[in-house]
Amino acid sequence: MIAPSPNTPRLVTEPQRPRRRSIAAVIAPLQEFAQSSPQCLTNNLGSFRCGNDSYSLARFIFDGPPSGGDPIRLGIFAGIHGDEPAGTLALVRFLRDLAKNPERAAGYRIYAYPICNPTGFEDNTRHSRQGKDLNREFWRASDEPEVYLLEQELWTHGFHGIVSLHSDDTSEGLYGFVNGPDLSKDLLEPALWAAEKFLHRNTRVVIDGFRARRGLIDGGYSGILSAPSEVSPVPFQLTFETPAHAPLHLQVEANVAALHCIMAEYRTVMSIASNI
Repeated sequence: MIAPSPNTPRLVTEPQRPRRRSIAAVIAPLQEFAQSSPQCLTNNLGSFRCGNDSYSLARFIFDGPPSGGDPIRLGIFAGIHGDEPAGTLALVRFLRDLAKNPERAAGYRIYAYPICNPTGFEDNTRHSRQGKDLNREFWRASDEPEVYLLEQELWTHGFHGIVSLHSDDTSEGLYGFVNGPDLSKDLLEPALWAAEKFLHRNTRVVIDGFRARRGLIDGGYSGILSAPSEVSPVPFQLTFETPAHAPLHLQVEANVAALHCIMAEYRTVMSIASNI
């Protein structure tokens, strides 16, 4: 091998900007589907700038077949932490499942927010590009635009139920947080059971610093995405957590199974209540 001459110019490459994850690759197929489906509507919530880039939050509304009375309004939120893609991908899969079998959403109006932290999703970071953990900013007069837009949604629609999808890189199994009425616990338990077909449950007595009972934590962190404290009646509120180090496709399957279970269980509870 001939050694290069000390006078040979060296090729110097500019450091490349980290490659960003594509929001459009996730959202565009759903937007195309919504444009051709009479059951699904889509629009973007507001707009905001971060540096030279402009962002908005995508919202999809899916109306199931009528089932008597007003529809059950269910808000499902994913991607509030940008490095937790399982919930985002699961919510996309879930909406496509409903499109193939709308009867599974009978009596529901579903508001779906697949990417609640677009800059964090692009950068694959927990925090937004402004360095904020958005899931500690709610109802604290935050000046983060993503939080403001989502708070408006939580106020405006008066959800009967709120489900947040997350992944935890410190947990070896499934678990969840509950807030609101006792009904929240009655919905989380079967959701965990349904998801256990794909991943096992975290049964430790302390999870993420909180006392837990078979993967169920009552309460949680302050400032998380939740209904406003003044709303009445208080909706059921669940945060569903998958183990982040598990295979991504199994996390997606577990989330989808949990969502279908929550909807079926809540519909049953409401049907029983209406007949009492």
